Amino acid sequence: MATDLSTVTVEDIAAPIRNAIVGGPFGSNLVSRDYVESGVPVIRGQNMGARWVSGDFAYVSHEKAKSLEANLARPGDIVFTQRGTLGQVSIVPDEPIDFYLVSQSQMKLTVNSTIADKLFIYYIFTSSAQQDYIQQNAIQTGVPHTNLGILRSTPLTLPPLPEQRAIAHILGTLDDKIELNRRMNETLEAMARALFHDWFVAFGPTRAKMAGQEPYLPKRLWDLFPDALNDAGIPEGWKTKALGDVTSKIGSGATPRGGKTVYVDSGVALIRSQNVYDANFAWDGLAYIDSNAADSLRNVVVQDLDVLFNITGASILRTCLAPIEALPARVNQHVCIIRAGLETCPYFLHLWMLLDRTKEYLIGLNAGGSREAITKGHLEGTPILQASSSIHEHFSAVVTPWFKRIAANNSEVITLTALRDTLLPKLISGELRVPDVERILERAS
Repeated sequence: MATDLSTVTVEDIAAPIRNAIVGGPFGSNLVSRDYVESGVPVIRGQNMGARWVSGDFAYVSHEKAKSLEANLARPGDIVFTQRGTLGQVSIVPDEPIDFYLVSQSQMKLTVNSTIADKLFIYYIFTSSAQQDYIQQNAIQTGVPHTNLGILRSTPLTLPPLPEQRAIAHILGTLDDKIELNRRMNETLEAMARALFHDWFVAFGPTRAKMAGQEPYLPKRLWDLFPDALNDAGIPEGWKTKALGDVTSKIGSGATPRGGKTVYVDSGVALIRSQNVYDANFAWDGLAYIDSNAADSLRNVVVQDLDVLFNITGASILRTCLAPIEALPARVNQHVCIIRAGLETCPYFLHLWMLLDRTKEYLIGLNAGGSREAITKGHLEGTPILQASSSIHEHFSAVVTPWFKRIAANNSEVITLTALRDTLLPKLISGELRVPDVERILERAS
């Protein structure tokens, strides 16, 4: 254990300037009519949660922001959620914005850089120990919340500043790689969607032929596309089939019998609707069940590259591919497995289920119902386009390497996230020192 750690409060590490620790404006000083289309961004709850403040912002005019100058956050400031999702913390990035307005539900800290490293302080507040402290000290009256007094008096354990910076560098480097992988995956997914849209939604090659345009694909591939559209508005020779005809399985699961007793810390994953987002599997909240409960759901065994589709509730129609890292797995009654048949590319199926037209078709079948729900019959009858087998084979050959790269990046993200989350509390507490971690990382690289 380290012996050169010091215990301070957040107030002790605040910069020696006015409003180094400050909340948002009083309620009447920032109301909905103050928001404009562009100007100074306002940091709200939806802009929090990642390392950097980001996302879709609301804006106020520069004049309004100037009138609330005490409530501005600048690059390097740390922002905390005061009311709402307690525990959220983010840093104001160095660019491209010079300053932001903090909303009524947030607080900001300007760190004294001669005492503490802002990135190290961020990582302290993301640690499980600090998150527990925030929840335990929240004011429970009405909506759980905290305040500036609690933030100021929050205790922190700090190593010397050079070690803070070294720790922040190690954890930040891991987060940089995680973010790089995620950005790469967004690019690859966008490329796959663009190609899919051109070939199977906009019918780009066929329309280009009809317009007498020059080929923009290799001749061998270009020649596979029909020269005209038929009366149904799809390329000649292509067909519309039912989803049930091109899949080998469509089915949802159930809630395991036995209540809480069947849930375990590790075992067979039970995928629920909260784990399924569009083109993204969410690991947070993934439940696990024991082998007996899993055996009772053996008719909904998830396989690699199964399409997962939410069929009830507020998250209805969200869909993604099942990641191999989640297996073995089952689904509950809110999630449906859609498995590609032998002649269907699972990535084509995945992209088809993501289409707005597919979702609009399915939700239209539920119009007038007392509860939003998609049935197995609805899915089996969903129209899906079938081009020639040669075109499908070419599409699969192009996009499969992209999706395999996405899967590999996701696997690396899981590994890096686990490593970061393991190192974080040990580095923060002094149980591990920087040289120890550097040796661990060197052996792992």
